[in-house]
Amino acid sequence: MSLTETPTNQSQKSATTKLHTSRTISGHVGHLTGQQEELLAKFKDLAAKNGLYTPPEGGQPASHDDHTLVRFLRARKFDVNAAFAQYKDTEGWRQTNQIDALYEHFDVESYEKARVMYPQWTGHRDRRGIPVYVYEIKHLNAKNMTAYTKNASSNVTATTHKTSTTPAKLLRLFALYENMLQFVLPLCSTLPRSNPEMPVSSTCNVVDISGVGLKQFWNLKGHMQDASVLATAHYPETLDRIFIIGAPGFFPTVWNWIKRWFDPVTVAKIVIVPSTDVKSTLVSYIESSSLPKKYGGELDWEFGKLPDLDAQAKEAIRPSKHGEEWVRGPVLWRAGQRVVVGSVDGKDRREEPVVGKPAMNGAAVDPAKPSTGSGIPGAASAQPAPAEPAPAEPAPAQPAPAEPAPAEPAPAEPAPAEPAPAEPAPAEPAPAEPASAEPTPVDTASSEPITTQAPPTEAPPTEAPPTEALLTEAPTTAAPPAASPPTDPHQPTTRKKVFESINSQR
Repeated sequence: MSLTETPTNQSQKSATTKLHTSRTISGHVGHLTGQQEELLAKFKDLAAKNGLYTPPEGGQPASHDDHTLVRFLRARKFDVNAAFAQYKDTEGWRQTNQIDALYEHFDVESYEKARVMYPQWTGHRDRRGIPVYVYEIKHLNAKNMTAYTKNASSNVTATTHKTSTTPAKLLRLFALYENMLQFVLPLCSTLPRSNPEMPVSSTCNVVDISGVGLKQFWNLKGHMQDASVLATAHYPETLDRIFIIGAPGFFPTVWNWIKRWFDPVTVAKIVIVPSTDVKSTLVSYIESSSLPKKYGGELDWEFGKLPDLDAQAKEAIRPSKHGEEWVRGPVLWRAGQRVVVGSVDGKDRREEPVVGKPAMNGAAVDPAKPSTGSGIPGAASAQPAPAEPAPAEPAPAQPAPAEPAPAEPAPAEPAPAEPAPAEPAPAEPAPAEPASAEPTPVDTASSEPITTQAPPTEAPPTEAPPTEALLTEAPTTAAPPAASPPTDPHQPTTRKKVFESINSQR
C-alpha cells in the first residue's frame, strides 16, 4: 500500500498496523524460520571459534544475546560469513574505542549538548512499541554548528578518554547511540506491546526538514553522514523507518543528489511524506497521543525538550532511585531498573540498582553486572520466554576521524566529517552510486517495496553545491554528479578505509 493512501478510519488503521507488524517481525527472534535458526547456530559457532562469543554454561549467560546476533544476520540477509565479518569489525571497534567505558563515564553537560544536535527520543513509542525519535534540521545552521564543534573540541567528553585521539564530536555521537542501545531499547523491551516475545531493537524516526535551504543541506552533508555511517557499520538494523516531512518544494529535484550521501540500506527505509498526508501517514504508525502536536498529534513535546515518558514507561522506571523523574545525561537499563551513570565536573556519579525493588513484571530485582558488548543489555529480563542474557562488554577507544572543516558557501567537495549512528557518520563514507543503480525502497525485513514520492532524476552539478537557481532553472541544465565506483559500506574493508582516511587528516 502506498503511504500516500494511508487509511484514516480506526478499523483500517488497525488492519494496516497488523499487516505492517506481520511483515516486519519476520527474521526477528521468536519469528525465525527453521533455516534462519540453523544459520544463527552457525553464526554462534563461528563467533565462538574466533573468541567473540561465549555460549551460556553453568548458569552463566551467553556473552551476547540472540537478538544482537540476529541484527547482524538480518543486515547481511542471513549470509553468515558476511554477518560475522561485520560483527567482528564492530567488536574490534568497541574494544579499540572503549565504548562501554566511554558511555559510563561520559560528561553530563557534553552529553546534553550533543543530544540536541541529533535525533531525540520523545519518550513515547509507535503502535508496535518501537521508540519514536524526532529530528528537526532547521536549527542546525552554520552558526550553531560552528559553536557546537568549538564546544566539543574544548571540553572533556569522558574521564576515561582525556587523551583519546578520536575527535570529540564523534565521541559524543558514540555516546548517543549507546544511550539508544543500553537504555531506550531495553527499557522499551520491558513495556507492554503487541509482540512481547520479540525484543525491541530498532527506532521509528520522524525527520522534519521544513525551512531548510539548499545551502544548509549541503553544509550538513558531513554531519548527516557521520550518523548514517556509524549506524550502518556498528549499529545495524536499529533503524526501522525514517519519515521525512516538511520537504521544501525543491527537495524532489535534489533528492537523487542527497541520497547518495547514505548507504542503500538506509535509503530503502526512507519514506518522503507529502505535506497533505503528514498527519494521516504518521497516525497510522503512531497513536495520536504519542505524536507531537506540531505534526497533528496530541503530545505536548517539542524538539530540544527532555523525553516525556508515556505512562507505561514511567511505571517501569518508578522503582529506580529517582522515581519517574527524568535524569539528564547517560543512563543504563540494568536488572529491570534505570541506573544513572556518567560524570559531573570530572567526578563519576554511578548509582547501582535498588536491591529488592520490584521490576515492572512484579519480580524482585537484584543488582546485575553491567552487561557488555554490542547487544541490548537488560532487555532479556522482561521477555515472557527465556531470552538470551545481556552481552559481554568489549572494552572501547575508536579510530580518530577528522572533524568536518567549515563548509564553504560553494565548495567543490565538502571536507570529510568524522565517521561515525549509522544507519545517524564521516569522511565521504557513503560512496556515490550510479544513478542507474538506485535501489528501490523496500521494507528490509520483508523485502516488500515501500512507495515514496518519486523524485526527478536530475541532480545538481558536482562542481559546487546547488544554488537557489535550481528553483527556477530547468533541472536538465544541471550536469549530473560524477559517479564514483560503487562500494559496499557494510564491508569491513570499506569501513576500515573510511576510518583510516579520516584519521590521516587529523
